[in-house]
Amino acid sequence: MKYCNYVNVKQGSDSTHRFSNGNTLPLCQLPFGMTAFAPQTSQNNLRWYYSPRSRSFDGLRLTHQPSPWIADYGAICFMPQRKPLNIIEDRRWSGFRPEDSVMKPYYQKHRLLRYRADIEITPTERCAAMRLSFDDKSGNFFSALPVDGSYKYRFDADENILYISTNQNSGGDLKKFKEYVVIRFPAGSVKKNDIYVQSKLSLYKSNEIRGKNTAIHIGLKNRITELKIGVSYISFNQALINLDREIGDRSFDSICAEGEKIWEEYLKRIIIEPKDSKQLKTFYSCIYRAFLYPHKCYETDINGHEIHYCPHDGKIHSGKRYTDNGFWDTYRTCYPFYSIVAKDEMKDMLSAFINEYRESGWLPRWLSIGERGCMPSTLIDAVICDGAVKDLISKEDLETALEGMLKHATRNAPNDDFGRNGAEDYCKLGYVPYDKQRESVNLTLDAAYGDWCIAEIAKILGRKDIEKEYRKRAKNYKNIFDKKTGFMRPKDSSGAFRKDFTPVGWGRDYTEGSAWQNSFAVPHDMAGLSKLYGGKEAFLNKIDELFETAPDYEIKGYDAEIHEITEMAAADFGQCAISNQPSFHIPYIYSELGETEKTAEIVERICNEAFSYTDDGFPGDEDNGSMALWYVFSVLGFYPFCPGKTEYIIGKKQVKKAYILGKETDVDKIKGNKVEYKDLI
Repeated sequence: MKYCNYVNVKQGSDSTHRFSNGNTLPLCQLPFGMTAFAPQTSQNNLRWYYSPRSRSFDGLRLTHQPSPWIADYGAICFMPQRKPLNIIEDRRWSGFRPEDSVMKPYYQKHRLLRYRADIEITPTERCAAMRLSFDDKSGNFFSALPVDGSYKYRFDADENILYISTNQNSGGDLKKFKEYVVIRFPAGSVKKNDIYVQSKLSLYKSNEIRGKNTAIHIGLKNRITELKIGVSYISFNQALINLDREIGDRSFDSICAEGEKIWEEYLKRIIIEPKDSKQLKTFYSCIYRAFLYPHKCYETDINGHEIHYCPHDGKIHSGKRYTDNGFWDTYRTCYPFYSIVAKDEMKDMLSAFINEYRESGWLPRWLSIGERGCMPSTLIDAVICDGAVKDLISKEDLETALEGMLKHATRNAPNDDFGRNGAEDYCKLGYVPYDKQRESVNLTLDAAYGDWCIAEIAKILGRKDIEKEYRKRAKNYKNIFDKKTGFMRPKDSSGAFRKDFTPVGWGRDYTEGSAWQNSFAVPHDMAGLSKLYGGKEAFLNKIDELFETAPDYEIKGYDAEIHEITEMAAADFGQCAISNQPSFHIPYIYSELGETEKTAEIVERICNEAFSYTDDGFPGDEDNGSMALWYVFSVLGFYPFCPGKTEYIIGKKQVKKAYILGKETDVDKIKGNKVEYKDLI
């Protein structure tokens, strides 16, 4: 059985700016690999550049984009062409039949009708092999094309190597960023007097060019040409080292076979006996999504030492680095999943994230080559805590992590992209006031949860004074609870609740939601939250009300309706916006409080109605594996309700059988509502 055959890499890609069915890309990439490739089918669009409905092909893009909201960096398009040669998308595009394309996790092939040519790609971790196959032997070109930013191209006729560098990026904390790409052509395959460069509409013969809106076109002698691509964030020399180490003299087909073998090993870490073929395809499409991010961002030098480009100072440092991850999304499901099936990889990630503090002075929030800080709070706290309680972090790294966590828990960063926004007001008042910070309710609740994570780590390290202080701070969520309405509400600096309150008001004081979606974000202390409602039964009644309330909304803090609102209303699970991360744990609150059957009923309905393997297979932004893994956990029948605890909440197994790393996991036989981490590994 080949599990790759059940993966639809296009799952969730049928999305738009206004409505997300995943906002994913059909990435051809190894698990956590540095290089990824995807077809570009939409002109002049840095962010939403692929649609499964499109019949136009602008090129095969080298991409690192973790989300269209974050956009791309180091992006370059590759394309076979015939004269007239074009750089501009609306002139160079070719028609293609999406149904004729072959798209696997480790391999893609696309037929360009205009140029009567096939383009194929198969990646390694930092490199790739590409094969161009034209119907005719003469008049064929390979084009390297810009996406955005400045590019430099130089073809070395003696070495048969094309050198490309670009500073293309989408912002953030970034110093001296440059991507270096080398493309090695087979000896005797290039028409060395038939090389053109292009700047906008100016086309002329030359072996090199630099600047914005520039491209190069390499004339090819043969009908079939195999190219070998090396990528580095360090130098051209390092790109060549990567290329020689990962590809060397191997053929396209052997690299492709190895890529398939690697993906099969990752996919079969969890084996299920499904109820039907739809569930089988949806499950393994989601498992594929789970292993795409974060991306490796380190390389191995000529002496075998791991090194990486550091965006915070623009220098080269030793050690591993990972990027392209937003912890506000991924802490909920991704890292609790990796701790079970990818422990070695998670150890490396945790060490790298903690090292980010040593290099930048702050623990990361949203990395996309540099720090982007696009979502609030420091949910890296939960990622580190989850790794710590599962013994996946060294004592030295954990001491450093605690130092970084204490820093952002008590001090405002000079740049709002770093640390906890409103940290000093939170320390003074016990909550973040709305007259000082937007999204103050979420900032307060996330800070209280982060404080609990700090207390847990302090306990492991024997820092009793810190543990005591932060256990107390972890109760600060109570400071913004309004007993009259039963919601978490924003307060100003004087302690007064905002007057114009509505529980369906999206934005302003809440992150991508309203009071309904965000008032129950106290995963570390559900018992304490229940007491605020007057006890378990009253709290359960409030959750019942959430699911029974129509998905109505008012726009309070946005200029217009955001896509998350539209998706909540479309999915219609009451006020549970399963289309976005703040609602992920809400169906499991029932089980946390002992009502497992209620959780099972709701979760099974959501899995069946809101998820599939199709191109529109997610109810909202998939976000770096987080939503895919909500489905995976839910189908397996257990869920990481509170990352940082060694327990998983029980739901209902929705497959006939499930095996994790060869061990059968049967949650139906577990007594009670929880299963321990040690019993899953």
